[in-house]
Amino acid sequence: MKTSFQVARVMGIPIKLHITFLLVLPLFAFIFASNPAPYGFGDTTPIMEKYFLSLVTTILLFTCILLHELGHSYLAKKYGFKIESITLLLFGGVASMEEMPRDSSMEAKMAVAGPTVSFTIAAICLGIIALFPSFSTTAPMRIIWIIGYINIILAVFNLLPAFPMDGGRVLRAWYAKKMSYVEATQHAAYVGKLFAFIMGMFGLLYNVWLLMIAFFVYIGASEEERSTKISFALEKVPVRNIMTREIVSVPPSWTIEEITLFMFEKKHMGYPVIEGNDLKGIITFTDVHKVPPEERSKILVSDLMTPDVISINADADSSDALKLMTTNKIGRVLVIDKGSVVGILSRTDLMRTLMFLGEQ
Repeated sequence: MKTSFQVARVMGIPIKLHITFLLVLPLFAFIFASNPAPYGFGDTTPIMEKYFLSLVTTILLFTCILLHELGHSYLAKKYGFKIESITLLLFGGVASMEEMPRDSSMEAKMAVAGPTVSFTIAAICLGIIALFPSFSTTAPMRIIWIIGYINIILAVFNLLPAFPMDGGRVLRAWYAKKMSYVEATQHAAYVGKLFAFIMGMFGLLYNVWLLMIAFFVYIGASEEERSTKISFALEKVPVRNIMTREIVSVPPSWTIEEITLFMFEKKHMGYPVIEGNDLKGIITFTDVHKVPPEERSKILVSDLMTPDVISINADADSSDALKLMTTNKIGRVLVIDKGSVVGILSRTDLMRTLMFLGEQ
């Protein structure tokens, strides 16, 4: 089941809505409809107008969250980093980057860019209210006031040094000037977990939303600390040192029935498809599993294989291979040296290497 759906593209970045966003949209509209002025429209009549204004406010709020993430993304693209997507979900937005900058100055500037956008939106909203005080009680002005107020909260909250939030990334950038990047990440993650614990305690006593945010902050800090350690460990290992050199391939003329039996015999989950000396594609157990058993004798490997093969150079770092697998959501890559296939590297190979290095 798909959990995110693309709805737009801004600056070349896919904008996605997570299923949790679709659930929280009516909830936020209900909250705004229930609260009295100036934080909502509980005193507005008729009821349809109340819920309409609340829905408009909710949509504008999440638009501001999107602009917050676009602030990060704009600067990231300016520095040459690829943004895979921006997803709006239950607690806001997440910009998925191919990799985080190792330069502490870049990371700090990118982290601050989002809150800067939020502060700018707040300043514009409050400026409009100051310019037109006679209209301050109207519904449009109330929406503007709510959006300005929430953007201040959004900016200030994101600047808390709770890694991996924006303030936590600024903290890591500060640590990175004094120690290695891995140590800086560990220190920032520790502070982030501490903030998550404090937020969780307040959440238990006062607000369940804060408790849920604390949970995601703690998980996020733990995951980023782990992924950073793994990435640095694999950077020391060339792909050619851990790849499987014995390439077991299959011809494109085989039927799916034949390759199914072959997979059970060889116990591998993916195979390059080679005809003569030419690489034609790659076929995996996932591809084969999609074909009903009664159809497997009629369909050829050439009909089912993926012709666009994702590969990596034998001299590349293993960390690059992991990024390639993660980005493309695949379990293995072919290894190329001087234009020829010389091996295959799987996630299992990477995990085994991490175990040897003591990182698992």
